[in-house]
Amino acid sequence: MSTGRLRVACIGMGWWSDVLADAMKRSERFEIVSCYTRSEKKRETFARKYACRPAPSYDAILGDGAVEAIVNTTPNNVHLETTRGAAEAGKHIFLDKPIANTIADARAITAACRGADVVLALGYQRRRESHFRWVRGQIDRGAFGRLVNAEANISRDRLGKIDLSSWRYTAEGMPGGVMLQIGIHYTDVLEYLMGPITAVSGRVAQLVLPGDNPDVASLVLEHENGALSTLNASYASASEYYVMNVYGKEASAYYDMHQGLRFLKRGTEHPAPVPCGKNDAIREELEEFADAVRGAAKPEMDGEASTRSLAVLRAGVRSAREGRRVEVAEILAGGDS
Repeated sequence: MSTGRLRVACIGMGWWSDVLADAMKRSERFEIVSCYTRSEKKRETFARKYACRPAPSYDAILGDGAVEAIVNTTPNNVHLETTRGAAEAGKHIFLDKPIANTIADARAITAACRGADVVLALGYQRRRESHFRWVRGQIDRGAFGRLVNAEANISRDRLGKIDLSSWRYTAEGMPGGVMLQIGIHYTDVLEYLMGPITAVSGRVAQLVLPGDNPDVASLVLEHENGALSTLNASYASASEYYVMNVYGKEASAYYDMHQGLRFLKRGTEHPAPVPCGKNDAIREELEEFADAVRGAAKPEMDGEASTRSLAVLRAGVRSAREGRRVEVAEILAGGDS
């Protein structure tokens, strides 16, 4: 097995490819050796910024023996094509969430990587943030007692900041709009903290932004343990904002981006602040991927986990479209169209 820095190629140049590349540069575990995107200008710019080789084609990257792994930030609808190609070439894959736009593609991606015996890891950095790790630790210790409810909000201001030619802001490229693009981060955190989601009731609206996709979404989520949670996601807000409140029979935790994390035990009147230093969650998930490639770890979010995560959002999209409660099992059984 190879040792030393993991030699990666980045594909799909955009703002998020740079975020991941910056995180790899903050680590000592990676060497970015090559890059490819269809725009020659974008790949030349990326290559200069990160001191790597711009490849003339994706096939050139797949045939490059110096490349051990692919960091894939291509559009959702080509995740299957690009990831299957990488797997067939024996390259390990770090893929940005969501795994795909459909359950069928998600399962095909998972099967291709398993069949080729390559690592597939998905980028879900929010669950790794120190405040959520602290809450999970307290849940595991029994401090919350029975979990009963949670509420979450993930909001950003995109007015005047979107490019309608980008796949990220079209119904075809990002089904469900804000629900799938950023809401998925906090449905994932809710599953991480509260347990598996079994059913979804969803509503969406388009209130501020142009285009053909919702900019506001609200979900009611039913968890396997009987708890209920809610998620509101918005691209039409005045500013960026994040909230995650978790309620148990014996304790509650309150997090928001301005006040940080607070914790309240049954019988006390005021929540106590919990100091949680800001951790480098993106670097950490990439380093876990590197460890997995070297055989020293398993990805926390692999193909199976990410397929289920997608199914929760597909249930929300279907619920909003049809005006009914949708079970996640229905989506996993083939009802994600």
